Amino acid sequence: MKVLTKEEEQAHYNATVKGGTIGGLIGTAVGGVGVMAATRRFAGFRALTLPFRAFLVASTGTFIAVIAADRASAKYDVEHTPEKLRQVQRERAREQEYQAGTTILQRAKDWAGENRYPIIFAFWVASMGGSLAIVSRNRYQSGSQKLVQARMYAQGSTLAVLLASFAMEGNDMSKGKGRWETIKVIDPNDPEHKHLIEKRIHHERYSGEDQWREMVEAEERRINERKAAVKAKEERETKS
Repeated sequence: MKVLTKEEEQAHYNATVKGGTIGGLIGTAVGGVGVMAATRRFAGFRALTLPFRAFLVASTGTFIAVIAADRASAKYDVEHTPEKLRQVQRERAREQEYQAGTTILQRAKDWAGENRYPIIFAFWVASMGGSLAIVSRNRYQSGSQKLVQARMYAQGSTLAVLLASFAMEGNDMSKGKGRWETIKVIDPNDPEHKHLIEKRIHHERYSGEDQWREMVEAEERRINERKAAVKAKEERETKS
């Protein structure tokens, strides 16, 4: 793992903040335009309070800002780390070879898997608008009742899509397909380094996606090493 200087850490931080700020501004603008259009189009939406409409705009900006900041951080990390840059280039070459031998349907499925959360968010926005359009035709409900009903429809459909995506990810993981693959590696506990064990690995959608996994695994190894050292020391003291 590359050790960063304070200047490099600050530059990385600045790049992340810049990406998040740009994404937040774009997301807020998109959310504002969407809320304005919905206010003009749907009577039920016009019944919403101003704070709630402001919340919809702000939540859209926040969601896109988080994604943009994360991608800006990963991009900066790749551009300034030669090893990761070469790894990304190799992954892209393998991806091009893979796509050359796949159908349009399979490529569409892969694209949907890589952009799962933006698609789910867009689906929620679309389902919310569609639900409002449907329930606004009911003349026997107030504006707040229509909003609650539309939100229930949107949340239910979005939850169904989210559960379906989790089910697909879990199915790929159990079968070792898609982003998950089962490989054989040398057993780290074998002093002779001859015994092979199976290990399930996850292919990153973008560089740095699994960095938290690596950090957790490294911390677990350090904890186990400290425990083993303490246990060995206690055994030596007991024998002496």
